[in-house]
Amino acid sequence: MAKVLYITAHPHDETQSYSMAVGKAFIDTYKEVHPNDEVVTIDLYKEHIPHIDSDVFSGWGKLQSGKGFDELSSEEKTKVGRLSELCEQFIAADKYVFVTPMWNFSFPPILKAYIDAVSVAGKTFKYTENGPVGLLTDKKALHIQARGGIYSEGPAADFEMGHRYLNVIMQFYGVPSFEGLFVEGHAAMPDKAQEIKENAIARAKDLAHTF
Repeated sequence: MAKVLYITAHPHDETQSYSMAVGKAFIDTYKEVHPNDEVVTIDLYKEHIPHIDSDVFSGWGKLQSGKGFDELSSEEKTKVGRLSELCEQFIAADKYVFVTPMWNFSFPPILKAYIDAVSVAGKTFKYTENGPVGLLTDKKALHIQARGGIYSEGPAADFEMGHRYLNVIMQFYGVPSFEGLFVEGHAAMPDKAQEIKENAIARAKDLAHTF
């Protein structure tokens, strides 16, 4: 049995969002095909994702100096403790599915906060004399992303930074398999928007069988 984290970073649901509609088609099919797997949904817009701020840094500093968790302030305990929970949940999973729109060539900032929360030395990667080494070498990941324009090829390809960022992060973590499923061009070609969406949903259902 595998544990899947279905991580969404969109304020809208599948009735308003192309990425969420395709993501729902994928995860619903995945559950049907893999009924014994555990799927945990993480809606980043409904979760408490602490930003790394002065409380976090001071809390980490106290722990590194040898102080116990009980010696942290209430703000430090809340934030440091929550970040630890998120990281432990992440490394305990076997598969990751990220669902995002493209915003300003990247993804919503809440996902960056989440990535910061789970990027922890000794957990998702480690430092060695030869540089950092990823520790999640037995995982796999998928990114479902909606893009109003065409970014998989052509003159705008170099502007896409959301999927490329996740690709770098997954390499950094040592994740050996990272795929992308893109819904793109629906804003640039509104007359083909429904066709684009339906084709992406069909591809998502197919991919759910092999992911």
